[in-house]
Amino acid sequence: MQNKKLCNVRILVTGGAGFIGSNLVETFLQNGNEVVCLDNFSTGKKENIKEFLSHKRFSFFHGDIRNIRDCRKAVAGVDYVFHQAALGSVPRSVKDPHTTHEVNVNGFLNMLIASKEEKVRRFIYASSSSVYGDTEELPKKENFTGTPLSPYAVTKIVNEKYATVFSSLYGIETVGLRYFNVFGKKQNPEGEYAAVIPRFISQLLAHRSPVIYGDGNQTRDFTHVDNVTEANQLAALVSAPEALNTVYNVACGEQTSLNELFHILVDLLCRYDESIASVKPQYAEPRQGDIRNSFASVEKAEKKLGYKPLLNIRQGLEKTIDWYYHALKMID
Repeated sequence: MQNKKLCNVRILVTGGAGFIGSNLVETFLQNGNEVVCLDNFSTGKKENIKEFLSHKRFSFFHGDIRNIRDCRKAVAGVDYVFHQAALGSVPRSVKDPHTTHEVNVNGFLNMLIASKEEKVRRFIYASSSSVYGDTEELPKKENFTGTPLSPYAVTKIVNEKYATVFSSLYGIETVGLRYFNVFGKKQNPEGEYAAVIPRFISQLLAHRSPVIYGDGNQTRDFTHVDNVTEANQLAALVSAPEALNTVYNVACGEQTSLNELFHILVDLLCRYDESIASVKPQYAEPRQGDIRNSFASVEKAEKKLGYKPLLNIRQGLEKTIDWYYHALKMID
């Protein structure tokens, strides 16, 4: 199934100016689709979509998913909705749970309602590995979750519950994708809530010591954004009833500690600048709400969607570093 592409349909990508959203927009346009991007630029960036603005099959709608009128306008005439709009970051949700709830829960419900009213073919949405909470079982499997450890995790659990109820009550087809630590081009390396990989890359290129929260032995299943765009396409194309109205892990199925990640990045970046080998990490207290270990089983996605990761972590990091190196050089 991996050779199949979603094409010649009208697609809405919410949060389309964000990191994952803009990568989805690019893929869908390349495959001959008409793409509508809905974003309010709260975390998305105009530069992420500037290359698409002159594309004849791309249109941008400046709106907010917390406003149901905006959702209804954006979804008009759409075949598929790929709902990526959200306020990410566990620390952000700990600091401001109210806004996280407003965007991630109320906004999600608005998009579901608008999609139901428009009778879209399918609603594919971003969930998160954070729903596994305090469960210690490894690898993480879709049928068992633990107690959530952050407001962000709670919002993603609520999203999944709402999608299940809407599928049952109203017949709208939904597929949830539990992303595991996605990284790749266009991910913001700056700011208080920057993800670890772009932040580390940016700091190492500047010969600054990255901060590792905790002892660095905590693990993550780092997943390149190309794997995520592939999973989204497969979620739209699958037709078997038993593969719909459920959730899937989207990951590499690899377990990497933050200490290991640091050393891999240093090794790869030394190809560009050998002096990076002398940069050492700093260690700080663990952050509230962070899980200790994350490692996904992708067996369900393999069986029901035909998903297989396109890139493993090292391949993904090589591709990502190349993009950031040239992007930061252009800025300099």
